[in-house]
Amino acid sequence: MENPLNLNVLQIVQVIAILLTGLVAGLFYGYDCSVVKGLGNLPDDLYLRSFQSINRSIQNPYFFFSFMGSLVTLPTAAWLNYKNCHLATFYLLLSATVVYFIGVFGVTLFCNVPLNERLANFSISTATTTDLSAMRQTFEKPWNNYHTVRTIASVISFGLTILSLIRQKI
Repeated sequence: MENPLNLNVLQIVQVIAILLTGLVAGLFYGYDCSVVKGLGNLPDDLYLRSFQSINRSIQNPYFFFSFMGSLVTLPTAAWLNYKNCHLATFYLLLSATVVYFIGVFGVTLFCNVPLNERLANFSISTATTTDLSAMRQTFEKPWNNYHTVRTIASVISFGLTILSLIRQKI
């Protein structure tokens, strides 16, 4: 059966990689533009409660599909381009993969998640005002700094995937 869009596996995987990477970049960018700033205006107890709720809510299939899917589709698209001798596109996708793996996945796994777990184990209901303030001080600035790193990395990775598409001229 003829493919009506005239797309091959390489192109399909590359487009999926672009889409998933773009979804993650958009999520992190939107979060940085709105949620971080909105939460920052809350008093300590509400800030910490809200962040605990958000951390529980983000763990859902939609997020994991795009976040983890990028880890699969980016190197797969790079490999398919290498295999088909599209070296410029391969290098762009390889770069996107490395930036995503280190700057998005690595920072999330080794920096943001440990802070999230520490906050999840913190009892807001039994904490004193001093405890609430101390937890926020320990959590907020480092978490936001790491989030900025992964936001920039995800946008760079997404940009590289777009360039790979332009280079490939799908």
